[in-house]
Amino acid sequence: MFEAVAKAPASAPEEPLILKLDGVGKAFRRFEKQPFLLRNLLLRLVGRAPRPREFWPLRNVSFDVRRGEMIGLIGQNGSGKSTLLRLIAGAAFPTEGRISVRGRIAPLLALGAGFVPDMTGRECVEINATALGLTRDEIAERLERILAFAELADFLDTPVRYYSSGMMARLGFSVAIHTEPDLLLVDEVLAVGDHAFQQKCIARIHELREAGVTILFVSHEAATVRELCDRALWLHDGKLLRDGEPGPILDEYVRTCG
Repeated sequence: MFEAVAKAPASAPEEPLILKLDGVGKAFRRFEKQPFLLRNLLLRLVGRAPRPREFWPLRNVSFDVRRGEMIGLIGQNGSGKSTLLRLIAGAAFPTEGRISVRGRIAPLLALGAGFVPDMTGRECVEINATALGLTRDEIAERLERILAFAELADFLDTPVRYYSSGMMARLGFSVAIHTEPDLLLVDEVLAVGDHAFQQKCIARIHELREAGVTILFVSHEAATVRELCDRALWLHDGKLLRDGEPGPILDEYVRTCG
């Protein structure tokens, strides 16, 4: 149905590589039956237990990213987008291939990721910012700006279990962008929250891009990718199908996948 991946034109040589994937694949073991039930444990002891099947959400993915690029990652549900971002962020490890990253990564991969419900907003900011490489002094110096952007100063000492999904998205995004990342990973988080905050995030992304931050951005919204990105990667069934200018790739994607 689809032809082999079309390679993107070479990026400007003066910008250094910040991310390189070479033949990356990720496999999971899928059991047809629950492996730890007593019956299945006994079958394993006598050598009759069913073997798990391998499932590859990603296979043989290779591409380079240079400093300052804004890349839109597109594909239907189950195409491997979120798995790819988790591998780049270091939240999982590839089964095959190699990933090389240069600089500080700020991943914003899931709503509320790293937020413990019984902790306050302040505590979650401190823990997440520390995990992203900030020192205690840097966190204290940036806390006011983080809260100002997220518009959550009045809820700083409220447990995050009482936050709405929009509040969680605002706080997570604000922490990520104030770590001064070299590579920002954004997975559909901008789809949460009100329109005003989405526009605020998009404006901030433009500022980060102008400052030389590399951004890998997952979205199902073709219009958003057209507006923000200068390159698109199209994943299909775990493989990199297209890599190049957003316009032609998005046109084909919309025609093919609706």
